[in-house]
Amino acid sequence: MPSFSLLLLVLATVPPSKDTAPMPSPTPAMQAPGVEDKPTQVGGSAQESEVPIQSAEEILRDLANEPSEDAETTAEEEATEESTELEEMRALEGATLDPGARPNAEVLQSLRRLGVANPLRLRMLDALEEPTFREDEETGELPLMTDLSNFDVSRVQARYDIPVEMQPLVAQYIQFFQGPGRKWFSKWVSRSTRYLPVMQPILEAHGLPRDTVYLAMIESGFSPTAYSWAHASGPWQFIASTGRQYGLRQDFWVDERRDPIKATYAAARYLKDLYAELGHWYLAWAGYNTGSGRVRRLMDRLGTNDFWAISSPAEKGLALETRHYVPKLIAAALIAKHPAAFGFSEREFVYEQPLTFDEVKLTEATDLDVIARSAGVSVTQILELNPELRRWCTPPSSAKNPYVLRLPKDTAQKFTENFARLSPKERLTFRVHRVKRGDTLSQIALTYGTAPEAILQMNQLKSVRTLRLNAELVIPVPAVRGGGKAAGGESALARKVAQARRSGVSVLRPEDEVPAGTPRGPVATGPIKTETINGRKRVTYGVQSGDSLWAIAQRFQVNVDDIRKWNNLTVRASKKALKVGSVLYVWPDNAPKQVEERAGTVIAQRAPAGNAGRPGSVHELAAGESLWSVAQRYGVSVEDIKRWNNIKDTTRLPTGLRLVVKAP
Repeated sequence: MPSFSLLLLVLATVPPSKDTAPMPSPTPAMQAPGVEDKPTQVGGSAQESEVPIQSAEEILRDLANEPSEDAETTAEEEATEESTELEEMRALEGATLDPGARPNAEVLQSLRRLGVANPLRLRMLDALEEPTFREDEETGELPLMTDLSNFDVSRVQARYDIPVEMQPLVAQYIQFFQGPGRKWFSKWVSRSTRYLPVMQPILEAHGLPRDTVYLAMIESGFSPTAYSWAHASGPWQFIASTGRQYGLRQDFWVDERRDPIKATYAAARYLKDLYAELGHWYLAWAGYNTGSGRVRRLMDRLGTNDFWAISSPAEKGLALETRHYVPKLIAAALIAKHPAAFGFSEREFVYEQPLTFDEVKLTEATDLDVIARSAGVSVTQILELNPELRRWCTPPSSAKNPYVLRLPKDTAQKFTENFARLSPKERLTFRVHRVKRGDTLSQIALTYGTAPEAILQMNQLKSVRTLRLNAELVIPVPAVRGGGKAAGGESALARKVAQARRSGVSVLRPEDEVPAGTPRGPVATGPIKTETINGRKRVTYGVQSGDSLWAIAQRFQVNVDDIRKWNNLTVRASKKALKVGSVLYVWPDNAPKQVEERAGTVIAQRAPAGNAGRPGSVHELAAGESLWSVAQRYGVSVEDIKRWNNIKDTTRLPTGLRLVVKAP
């Protein structure tokens, strides 16, 4: 029987195929509990997938050409049922089959994960005769670092495939992550176990060091939704132009900068180009942050390729962020692989499960709600696996150019079967509407026979008062007339509206919407509309330039106190309410009496100013009014009023001036 060491050697030397790349275990400090040793497909035929790690028994069976009965099912069940410790014990037991064999990296990682004081670990060390891995040796477990100034980084350099140095700024960043940045760094490490297994093989396949992955850690904390002040997006924080340069699609439907796999392919190509141009990984990382041109000019001016020289505070060529970029990355890599040595406990991390998924090909734009129901999962799970999606549906596609969607592991078959059973009645079709001047959400919904809530939901909006001119909206349209009654009697559109409301979407009343293209800022509107409510007339009035509560009250023959009461205004709040373009409600049918009694005194109210002279043709200028506000009130132009009243200077118009407001 072949020795176990020979088998390990065979596994280690088998070259990956064009479509596959090895999927390593996470680093010792980042191993998530219950990690499954299962193949993971990574985004399409041009991307890599994991090579399953075989046990010794499976290898021997393969060599003997013995068929494995339901190997995938058995492996899946074992991974689900067995605890992490049993997984570790199986790997260690396999290593003892050949005591003379030197354990590979996977076995050493298993030993680390058992912990220093674990009796099983000590027994395995004795069985393997592996003294170089004991905690009291230089290459073993690192003791707690209490004095960074005396930390010999050469002890751990062999564990990294990127250059690591202990510079003063590196030590400062370690202290920062241990102190003020501890909360965030713990989140980064917890999240890293989700993405390391898919990112590192991609980097390695492009000839990059696997530990380059820590660049994504300091860029975004491995967050697909990270977005910076410089409009950089995704785990690798691509700006739009660089993302397009390296093949990341960004359009109305998707932003592939947020896809952790597609963006890693782009980052690998970009970093490889930077390294080829600048010649050192430190310089390539700095170029990733600030652009290769600036780094190249500094190198040429100073005649050196030493990053520490060109990033010296004495040199003014690099921004502070770029000077700190490389030390920050080194510090993150040091702590991430040895958290205990730098004072982090396992209790601080809530490790996420590795990113695993199935893939399906869609030949038409499809509602995510329909996809989720067909797969038996939630829409949230779909969005987490497909963070590139910008709408509540997949992009338009065809049989020739399908859209590849990720689904939670082991749900593809269920989705395919259920989706094929859906009738057109249970689906929505989609249109794209470009917002025109004057459009409102309610008008668009009416035009397409859909609901405003469904439009907001599909475009991931919670509410909207004014639509942006020329913006594009996905409009969900019932596939059949009447909304498409589903088998249970509920229409596809009604289901979408209910889902939108549950998620917090709110729709304004049509009268509260502002048409697209309406000039921003305050505008004079005057009476907006008149309506009858419970038998009473109510006027919605837009405050104009020069208006005061007194002037508005005079216009509608009401009291100032009534206006305050109708609009829930205090005396102090009245000033804010009188901004040009703000809205007030007036009930003019409650006109005040011409004579009223106050504290025993009879007060006669004067007639409204607008009644002076011939009705509707003469206006008495009130305090605060201007020719412009008067013109707006009577539907004429300022030039007309000036001509009819022979006014040359409009800067000095006395209160009480009688103006002709109608053509003689």
